[in-house]
Amino acid sequence: MAKIFQVSARAAMAHVVEPVARRLIAWGVTPNQVTVAGTIGVVGAAVGLGATGHFVAGALVVTVFALVDLVDGTMARLSGGSTRFGALLDSTMDRIADGAIVGTVIYILAGRGDRWGVVGGIVCLVLGAVVSYVKARAEGLGMKANVGIAERAERLIIIGVGGLLAGFGVAWGFAAAVWFLAVLSVITIIQRIAYVYPQAKELDAADRARVAE
Repeated sequence: MAKIFQVSARAAMAHVVEPVARRLIAWGVTPNQVTVAGTIGVVGAAVGLGATGHFVAGALVVTVFALVDLVDGTMARLSGGSTRFGALLDSTMDRIADGAIVGTVIYILAGRGDRWGVVGGIVCLVLGAVVSYVKARAEGLGMKANVGIAERAERLIIIGVGGLLAGFGVAWGFAAAVWFLAVLSVITIIQRIAYVYPQAKELDAADRARVAE
């Protein structure tokens, strides 16, 4: 269901994003510049707004800048396709942005003295890195792992909902979000490993067959 929602949302946003992408290209802006600008915006909103208690504004601004993922990808497609460096830069900037968001949540929870919330935030931060690592490592070995119940878009939505809840006075919003996300991250890691396993067996069997020839 999350995948269906994500695909539908991307299709709807394409009508807005593509004209923006075309205009930026006409101005001489590159997809890589948009990627970096989006990350700066996310980090600035997380730290400047979220960490100072402006949870609703922080969640909304982070969401806006997170949509840059759609803009730079569309720009790359319109410019003739993504480059290897662009893909590397995009993944790197995503990890920085994710770290800033979850790190800010941990900071907020620590300031409230919510120890279990802090533990959940740390677990969430580590597992989020593992989710991304499994995919990257699989792709580096020639396999695919683009599956899972909680990919990046879902993770940002969950944290954003936690921020909105906290902003409207629900004290447990952030803690609930990080623990919920931690559980979903574990499920996602298992899903990705399970998805890669038959691919790995097939590739290993092919390798052994080549050696035996």
